[in-house]
Amino acid sequence: MADARNIRSHLETLVTTAVSRAVASGELPDVAVPTAAIERPKDPANGDFASTLPLRMARGAMRPPLELAKVIAKHFPEDAAVERPEVAPPGFVNFRLTSAFLQAQVEQTIALGENFADLALGEGKKAQVEFVSANPTGPLHVGNGRGAAIGDALAAVLAAAGYEVEREYYVNDAGTQTDTFGDTLYARYQQLAGREVSIPADGYPGEYMVDLARTIRDRDGDRYLREPGEASPPELNALGLELMVAQIGETLARFGVSYDRWYSEKSLYGAEGTYEQAMEVLREQGQLMQREGALWFTSSELGENKDNVVVRSDGRPTYYASDIAYHYDKFLRRGFSLVADIWGADHHGHVSRLKTAVRALGVDANALQILLYQLVTLKRGGEVVRLSKRGGEIITLDELVEEVGADAARFFFLMRSPGAQMDFDLDLAVRQSNENPFYYVQYAHARLASILQRAAEQGLTPDGGKVGLLSQPHELALIREMMRLVDIIETVATTFEPQHLPHFAMELATAFHAFNDAFKQAGDPGLKVITGDEDMSRARLRLVLAAKIALARVLGLMGMSAPERM
Repeated sequence: MADARNIRSHLETLVTTAVSRAVASGELPDVAVPTAAIERPKDPANGDFASTLPLRMARGAMRPPLELAKVIAKHFPEDAAVERPEVAPPGFVNFRLTSAFLQAQVEQTIALGENFADLALGEGKKAQVEFVSANPTGPLHVGNGRGAAIGDALAAVLAAAGYEVEREYYVNDAGTQTDTFGDTLYARYQQLAGREVSIPADGYPGEYMVDLARTIRDRDGDRYLREPGEASPPELNALGLELMVAQIGETLARFGVSYDRWYSEKSLYGAEGTYEQAMEVLREQGQLMQREGALWFTSSELGENKDNVVVRSDGRPTYYASDIAYHYDKFLRRGFSLVADIWGADHHGHVSRLKTAVRALGVDANALQILLYQLVTLKRGGEVVRLSKRGGEIITLDELVEEVGADAARFFFLMRSPGAQMDFDLDLAVRQSNENPFYYVQYAHARLASILQRAAEQGLTPDGGKVGLLSQPHELALIREMMRLVDIIETVATTFEPQHLPHFAMELATAFHAFNDAFKQAGDPGLKVITGDEDMSRARLRLVLAAKIALARVLGLMGMSAPERM
């Protein structure tokens, strides 16, 4: 039976059937027929869906597209889900869903509940989303928050689309940056012990390093002090990284993000031999070459503009080597069919060469999706906010969440395409008015909950409501908008463009407000959710319940709460 989840494929089948009938009757030539792709018209006045098949058949059939469209419409089968198709120039076949079909979607939405709009697109395949993965050398900043919102929402959508999803944080706990972190921490630790030492020239100057050193010293005293001039103790470095990773985890938890796995870069070089195995695959493929004392990946043979070093002349693997080994582990050891890496835009130069390396490992490069997100500019009172109130440093994600809340921050981060730089209006994010898109959406959910609560106080529930009574234009328009969540989930899962989620949420809220406002029109007492007609009231309450489920669903996909009252 056709429903919101399969209506497109159902219409494709009907169009294909119409073509077959027309061919059998001799009204269409028996030529190769393209897939009867179904799309939504740009103008809703043209219907709910449209087929452009006549435009794509015209050359092969050697007939005008409009003529083909008329023939297809003539042979279109009778169907309970769709009215008779309409033909429009230059060769569209437009479809309008029947009221009965739309009404049935209310029942299905309620039946599916929190699984409303789930798809089988992923067919249970394993997918991994790796996001944030900031170096554990300092607190998360606002830009990391954007990556967190994008990655978490994308993971939720992929799960809704039928993938078995894992969220992962890659901990960069190997390499020079962690050595510098350890040296800086030890300098601060010594300063607290009264020694006159300076942090390294390339060290981390933030006040947070003083706080971290103080936390360790308060707990362990002078345990990690060495003789003056000696190198920083490895155990202090390890403890500092451990505490910083824990702090990052706490920040992300406050932001509503949790992970299935925290993956240590160091583990690539551990007993499991992940790094060695990855390099062996490249060696067997003839893609490694010893040159100038270093080991090179001959990526130029695979289309890159130059070869890349994977092992330096001093024997240390490069960051690129770690990335190759890490993705070897993702695809060839853990068996992910789809991997999405969410990176800051400053990593754009690394995209092509990582995809090339994945290809060299024998993996389809399309299985690796790398999404880059741009910088965030905070504004207050129309002015750019550059520094934290706490010590004149970069603004942390914790501070942003404290000021505007995790839900609002997530919503604003998701509103713009990841590839676009964004201005984050701090004043707007906390404004309790319809000017604030986040407030507008959450308020709509609270209003839906309020209607159900008010009805319950009058002894009315949605139970037993006859959805066949829903025939007003604003009622059917709300149902149509709810159904679009299926399209949104499919779009985000295939294009990796999460900005469609908040925009859909705003459009659904607008459809509800239009529905609700219609009941307030003077002179028409029948236009109320709760009327003197109990059957009509229960039917409309059933629609309100379904709309509430749909709005809560999209808020949940974005990792946000759906308040019952505001």
